[in-house]
Amino acid sequence: MRKVMAGLFHSVDGVVEAPYKFQFDRFDDDLGAMLTTIQAETDLVLMGRVGWSEWAGYWPTASQDGDFADFINTVPKHVASSTLTQADLTWSNSHLIDGDLLEHVRRLKAAPGGTIAAMGGISLVRQLLFAGLMDELTLITHPVVAGEGRHLFEPDDPTTRLDLVRSVVTAKGNVVSTYRKAD
Repeated sequence: MRKVMAGLFHSVDGVVEAPYKFQFDRFDDDLGAMLTTIQAETDLVLMGRVGWSEWAGYWPTASQDGDFADFINTVPKHVASSTLTQADLTWSNSHLIDGDLLEHVRRLKAAPGGTIAAMGGISLVRQLLFAGLMDELTLITHPVVAGEGRHLFEPDDPTTRLDLVRSVVTAKGNVVSTYRKAD
């Protein structure tokens, strides 16, 4: 069975939205190596509508981060949206999820292939985690207080127990913590 994972850049105060606003100079070679490993294992990406729209406007013509641009521009992207149509998905290898998101992900997990990464979708990650479909959630906590922005979790979310799978501190003080939903 395929693994579904998500990795989010995260501030000490819990912000996950727009990490480019708080990441600053804390992205280091250790993070780069970890993300390169994950990228090599990933052969399908799940995205939410907002994340897909933002990324589709940037990555096809990005002049920075060439390795990630090459990856994200070519990998199959399955997009969860109730407002977009397949005709709207002009970014290469983008496919609209037809029907129920959770059922779609269950089918993908049961099919052969590599890791499925949830990217560009805060609510997507939450839905998959609470439905028990997220195998690993990695929070890359940068040593900064962002002050504003969306958090991954909301006050009315259900109490959900997690197990810490591994934790690493990078050279520039980022804490990379990977969790699984507790049994």
